[in-house]
Amino acid sequence: MSRICELTSKGVMVGNNVSHANNKTKRRFLPNLVNVSLISDATGQSYRLRVSAAALRTVEHRGGLDNFLMKSKNETLSQRARLIKRQVQKALEKENLPAA
Repeated sequence: MSRICELTSKGVMVGNNVSHANNKTKRRFLPNLVNVSLISDATGQSYRLRVSAAALRTVEHRGGLDNFLMKSKNETLSQRARLIKRQVQKALEKENLPAA
């Protein structure tokens, strides 16, 4: 499993460990990924995602998974998150149809 956030595409970064003697050795900065279940209000389903802690705070700030997905660009989302976004869009369109 790759170390990439499914909602923000935040991934591994590389840099240097720098000692007191200014010796430089390569190192990796890993994102703080957590496995979470997020509930969609539109579909009523729970989705298990591997998300960074920063993205989790952003989801809460934007008012839930549905609002986060609607405001985010498709390029930043994983393929699974894009599928969830399409499901949420369909559910919201069905919800907003006028009763005939």
